[in-house]
Amino acid sequence: MDFKSLVVAYFQHYTILAYLAATAVCVMVFALYPASLLQTAAAVAAGMLIYPLVWHLLHQYVLHGRWMWKSKWLSPTWKRIHYDHHQDPNHLEVLFGALHTTLPTIAIATLPIGWLIGGVGGAAAALATGLLTTCYYEFMHCIQHLAFKPKAKWIQHMKQRHVEHHYFHEDGNYGITNYMWDRILGTYYEKKDIPKRSPTVFNLGYDEEVAKTYPWVKELSGGIASGHPRRRALGKEGADAA
Repeated sequence: MDFKSLVVAYFQHYTILAYLAATAVCVMVFALYPASLLQTAAAVAAGMLIYPLVWHLLHQYVLHGRWMWKSKWLSPTWKRIHYDHHQDPNHLEVLFGALHTTLPTIAIATLPIGWLIGGVGGAAAALATGLLTTCYYEFMHCIQHLAFKPKAKWIQHMKQRHVEHHYFHEDGNYGITNYMWDRILGTYYEKKDIPKRSPTVFNLGYDEEVAKTYPWVKELSGGIASGHPRRRALGKEGADAA
């Protein structure tokens, strides 16, 4: 997929359409229950500041936490929202977040602080900020997984850090598009800072030994794949025995 095809596909994807529709509802709610200009600006600013932190913490401690696979009920969600993505980072069908997990998260992260700042109107403004920020995240995330080099230096930097997260070491660079919190929380790195590739970068620690006790992700996946996804696709590295 080239850049033009990405833009067309992006605006046709049901998750993006849902986010934009929800943003339109926020605008209508704000029109009915407007906050002051100062309250609105504060709610938008709070949403823009808090959203990257919430995403960072969820990415680090939930998506990369080694606890969801221990539950028969949570393991399908973990498999869909992150394990499959790390197994094959360029598999576009699992690139976009699932609405049943993203929409509640965006609402929980933005509505309370928006309400405290400006009531209903502030909550609508903060939620709209979270929804549009998610659209931005999803678009940049797609760029990071397309096989082309962006012209803009800042996008190159962003993409390189995310590529390192997927192909070199998964324990860092959680921000995707914003690495401010990685720097603050000590999880930012560049490849030159890490001595060697993580052995769990593609399976997130879910291996055959873990599957003996917690088999649900393996059963849903039809086995546990090992090694670089491109080499697996070429048949140079197979999947571990199911």
